[in-house]
Amino acid sequence: MKALVYHGPGQIAWEEKSMPTLQDPGDVIVRINKTTICGTDLAILKGGVATVTPGRIIGHEATGVIAAIGTAVSDFKVGDHVIIPCTSSCGRCDSCRKGLFSSCERGGWQIGNTIDGLQAEYARIPLADSSLHRIPAGMNEEAALMLADIIPTGLEVGVMKAEVGLGDTIAVLGAGPVGLATIMAAQFFSPAETIVVDLDDHRLEKARELGATTTINNRDGQAYDQIMALTHGRGVDVAIEVIGNPATCQLAQDIIGPGGRMANIGIYSKSVELHKEILWTRNITIRMGVVNTNTIPVLLRMIQACKLDPTKLITHHFRLDQIVQAYEVFKNAAREQAIKIVLTNDSTDPPDAAGEDQMIRRIVSQVLARL
Repeated sequence: MKALVYHGPGQIAWEEKSMPTLQDPGDVIVRINKTTICGTDLAILKGGVATVTPGRIIGHEATGVIAAIGTAVSDFKVGDHVIIPCTSSCGRCDSCRKGLFSSCERGGWQIGNTIDGLQAEYARIPLADSSLHRIPAGMNEEAALMLADIIPTGLEVGVMKAEVGLGDTIAVLGAGPVGLATIMAAQFFSPAETIVVDLDDHRLEKARELGATTTINNRDGQAYDQIMALTHGRGVDVAIEVIGNPATCQLAQDIIGPGGRMANIGIYSKSVELHKEILWTRNITIRMGVVNTNTIPVLLRMIQACKLDPTKLITHHFRLDQIVQAYEVFKNAAREQAIKIVLTNDSTDPPDAAGEDQMIRRIVSQVLARL
């Protein structure tokens, strides 16, 4: 099969790799239909994720069709159409029982990190019964793909940790893909005002389309003054920091009002200053974490009810074998006006009903021939 392989900082290649095999009774093999590129993948490419070693297939968001199952898999069968989330979970450890799948003792963020990932034609998925999610019949597969990471991240790590509530004034600092997903998720909880800060006018325009009531381009460094004027000096009820930058961390601290909640989505590569000598007098709450993807079932229902359309985040499409080109576009997102890129395995376009059984049999025979 072909896959995107990381060979060290700045080096990726679309190349031949051995087919994945079942290594544990709870594994499945999935033929990838659609995958996408995440900001974390760019961090890997820069050498910023030490657990990803050269030779690793990267990627941690995909949809696909199950091609083979381990002997212990009971909830899925060959031919099932599934979402592969970025986190795996055993469902039994102490963390999983608390809903903290990202801290699972046997799983967590493995795929595309400590084991081979999903930017490939096939992938091995561990802990399948407690990790995968079926895609409902008739659902737009690209909408389902956005539930593998980005929408749950905005909802769980941003909106829910910040306890966004009815009538709140919230500020989202960063209008990249996750920031925009956060804006979409925030609308479920009916904030009165959603202020979005970024440096890119195209992304700020997109933020307005998705629910922002006020957008601020902070090229002039005046975002603090503008937010305080908008809130009559009180500050915001909720500040959600998405960038992972010392400057946006500082801005979040500056604009938070009394009794406010700060949520941190951004990933930091170095320590930042937290002004406890000021913040403690405001009675604020600060929360952060990693996405657990335990909201996927709810989000699937929201799509079915036409109350969520994640495809609004998609700007570019490529074939899977064009993935190196797609990375160049994503690395230059501002110039290319890129938000989310969908890569489709050319041979896995949705089949017609008559050809579905034939396709499944072909997939199974191809996989079993290599086991």
